[in-house]
Amino acid sequence: MDFLWSLIVGGVLGALAGAFLGKDVPGGIIGNIIAGFVGSWLGVTLFGAWGPAIGGFYIAPALIGAIILILILSIVMKSMRK
Repeated sequence: MDFLWSLIVGGVLGALAGAFLGKDVPGGIIGNIIAGFVGSWLGVTLFGAWGPAIGGFYIAPALIGAIILILILSIVMKSMRK
């Protein structure tokens, strides 16, 4: 059950980060989950573990990390289209 909860929270974090930036995450729901997981790792690595934790994710640094990840991903994808 913990794994399922982590998938849900990761997907929501990825979707929130994409909505905040106004960008779609490539891959739909799976892309949102991956962005949430990788963004959480990135955020906790850069900013530390602080704030409330849900499903094993520290919400504030995970959301910031997911925003940074999606921003970098959108820049890379944009440069590849040229």
